[in-house]
Amino acid sequence: MGAECQVMGLFTDEDRAASAITALKKTPWHLKQVHSPVPSHKLSDALNLKKSKVGYFTLVGGIIGFFLGFALAMFTAAKWNLIVGGKPVIALVPFVIVGFEFTILFAVLGNVIGLLTQGGLPDYKGLDVYDPRCSGDHFGVLAACPEAEKSQLITYFKEKGGITRVFEPSTSAGNP
Repeated sequence: MGAECQVMGLFTDEDRAASAITALKKTPWHLKQVHSPVPSHKLSDALNLKKSKVGYFTLVGGIIGFFLGFALAMFTAAKWNLIVGGKPVIALVPFVIVGFEFTILFAVLGNVIGLLTQGGLPDYKGLDVYDPRCSGDHFGVLAACPEAEKSQLITYFKEKGGITRVFEPSTSAGNP
């Protein structure tokens, strides 16, 4: 099998990038990465991405935080055994406040853990095939093909309304 060439199509229009992604699925070439300067529902729909599991990390973190905060407040009140003038030592209303604060803290921590684990962060491997214009005003669609089909893939992206950048297989250095 020959060397694999990677070509990035750069689009200034979100709709053209989404149509290029959709049409690329019907070709023999492989979609590798998509870069967007802004969050895009059109690109997400074109990629058929599954729903993220980060929300579950946030939910579990919040539940753990509530019960941990409630337990900490109960443990502290019971351990110090303060005389409260005939009131119960373990009272629900003040402890719910502590539980609520812990809910927020642990939900945020769960969210960060979810983002790091589910998002595959940090990703240093993709930096060698990245175009800085994708951080500004271009949508980048990176596809791989055999070296012999490089000119066909370049033509494909140009027909879809984009400009191209080729990343050579050996050096991964791009041609602007």
